[in-house]
Amino acid sequence: MIVSVKHLKGMHFQGEGSSKVVTNIDASVTAGGTGRGTSPMELLLIAIAGCSGMDIVTILEKMQVKVQRFETTVEGERASDHPRVFKDIEVVYRFWGESLSREKIQRAVQLSMDKYCSVANMIDKIADLTYRIEINPT
Repeated sequence: MIVSVKHLKGMHFQGEGSSKVVTNIDASVTAGGTGRGTSPMELLLIAIAGCSGMDIVTILEKMQVKVQRFETTVEGERASDHPRVFKDIEVVYRFWGESLSREKIQRAVQLSMDKYCSVANMIDKIADLTYRIEINPT
């Protein structure tokens, strides 16, 4: 796997992988950027949600669980001293649908977080990575 990142101006960069999709990366205005992109640390949290989300969707489809809506929120707390790594990260998985099986959803999330999601497994070695599940009626 290889990616390319080019500097545009100030703190604004553009990254591109083999998919040829361009991702804008920038610092917030308060951190000296223009706010024209996602910060690298936000991208890391997004990567956890995206990676585990793809696993969960695939596993639930195999279990024949029909989810009408699925959203993930990831909140990270960073250390106050540099390099300001994430100390604690909480992932909240929210599911909507008719008669959803808590056991199957729990199993899908657990499989992703413990076995399949490379991003979560890598980050879990550095930060306290926890998750919770919310199941909502439609």
